[in-house]
Amino acid sequence: MDIVDGEMKIEKEYDQGFRVDHEGDDHQGRLPESSKIKKKKQKMATRCDQQYTTPPPPPDLPIKFRKRIRALRGSDIALVIQKCLFKTDVNSDHNRLSIPFNQIRQTFLTPQETEFLNSGDNKKKCSEMEVMLIEPSLRRGTISLRKWEMKKASGSATSMYVLVGQWNSVAWRNALREDETVQLWSFRINSKLCLALVKRRAKSNGYFIEF
Repeated sequence: MDIVDGEMKIEKEYDQGFRVDHEGDDHQGRLPESSKIKKKKQKMATRCDQQYTTPPPPPDLPIKFRKRIRALRGSDIALVIQKCLFKTDVNSDHNRLSIPFNQIRQTFLTPQETEFLNSGDNKKKCSEMEVMLIEPSLRRGTISLRKWEMKKASGSATSMYVLVGQWNSVAWRNALREDETVQLWSFRINSKLCLALVKRRAKSNGYFIEF
């Protein structure tokens, strides 16, 4: 009779949303801490890994940036990349914004510019281009564009473009933070390459708004 009563008690506790282990401890349906940490890590990884799968439709360039570019007599506006900022993008020790090839939306360099960045000489490890950059604050400056070959532990290499030189200053002035979403746009002034950096914030309906 006691056994039956005990089984009925356990079933009742499950029905009420409680979980009882073999030692009789009442966890009230809570997950172990290890499971919570694992789920949190998976959620964080998914947030930034989504950019490697199917990218969302790119939002248009904000009007204030279009007006700024128009005032400079710029043309050929194109979205280069929309990405989640990683720790290395905002770490002052790295001083660079990475533009991985597999995330570039469309070609933004001319064949001549591509050939130049692919070249190098005995004095420099990488060739670089000085380009105008419109920051999220609409401040204008210059920054260096390079092509990097990042070697992996497996021995293979990953190609990417990077913005270097004054990148730390850009990140500091515009309060760029890890996990923020940014866009990099290209445009031309008298055929010369220029760039614009836009900060975005994701919304639940899938659209983006500007900071």
